[in-house]
Amino acid sequence: MPSATPILPRQQTAIVAEAAGKLRIQHNVTVPSPGPMVAIVKTAAVAINPVDAKMLDYSPVPGAVHGYDFAGTIVSMGPNTPAHLRIGDRVAGWVHGMNAVEPNVGAFAEYVASPADLILRIPDEMSFNDAASIGLGLFTAGLGLFHELKVPGSLSDPDGLEIAEDERFVLVAGGSTATGTRAIQLLRLAGLRPIATCSKANMDLVHRFGAEHAFDYSDPECAAEIRRYTGGTLAYALDCVAMADTTQLCYNAMGRAGGRYVTLEPFRSAIAETRPLTIEPSWLLALTVFGRKVDIDGEYSRDARPDDHKFAVELTVSVQALLDQGKFDTHPIKVMNGGWDGVKEGVDTIRTQAMSGQKLVYPV
Repeated sequence: MPSATPILPRQQTAIVAEAAGKLRIQHNVTVPSPGPMVAIVKTAAVAINPVDAKMLDYSPVPGAVHGYDFAGTIVSMGPNTPAHLRIGDRVAGWVHGMNAVEPNVGAFAEYVASPADLILRIPDEMSFNDAASIGLGLFTAGLGLFHELKVPGSLSDPDGLEIAEDERFVLVAGGSTATGTRAIQLLRLAGLRPIATCSKANMDLVHRFGAEHAFDYSDPECAAEIRRYTGGTLAYALDCVAMADTTQLCYNAMGRAGGRYVTLEPFRSAIAETRPLTIEPSWLLALTVFGRKVDIDGEYSRDARPDDHKFAVELTVSVQALLDQGKFDTHPIKVMNGGWDGVKEGVDTIRTQAMSGQKLVYPV
């Protein structure tokens, strides 16, 4: 609901794109105003994602505020915002950073303009640092599983699933990634049977988040082991690594009857063509959940998808209930120092150094 708006500064410190692969810290960036269905959040912590470096290199928008994941406190709200939100609420969310359509909307800033219907109130016992890890991974996993992969099961009615046990398997390739742990947890909460691939070092992690079984992706027999474990019935695979090797592994692991394969990047058509009649492949871009045109170069461009936004609002409601009940855990984090200078360095770090089983988070 709208509330009296406190006086906000006109300008803020933010990290903006300068050119391909380059960011700068700027101290005179305009603070966004709270339009309809928008909450202004005073940022307390931000998280680094691989996409922060990837899109900066691939499709930079000079002068636009960068960053996706954030946590903080609501300080202002526009009209038509959800009735359960109040100024002063501690929240987590994510936005389309370095956005050509809305260049002053990004997480790497003192104040973030976030779609209010996609914001999560966080429990008192959850730190801002932990909460900053939720956004992008959660909505990517949710969109991939329930909207693209179309897995059976429901977060709101996990006991209402009326399918055989051996039809409940869902493979999460890259189970120890931030998207992977979100996916495993959502699947378990929806009454399904998540299995995952990861390194041996991260098997305890994926089990902790609810994986029924973990498979070593480096084992040459990995796909065969998955087929044996699932009795050749695997019909759903979410690929959170999105490389040719994992596409091939997922295809080899799926049962003879086939099913659906969803990944987070364009997939190799040569692999997809090996089982064109039995496996339906697709890849998703989570930015479509905002319901607006995605203005990114090349094949990442998307027209507005209102249905994706509608789904994301429903997912937000379901996950809010899980958070309120203490049933939703956050991905492991590595808290970093350095404020905005550290965030800028963190984007360079993620470009060259994979974060295995944890996410870089910066208090700001």
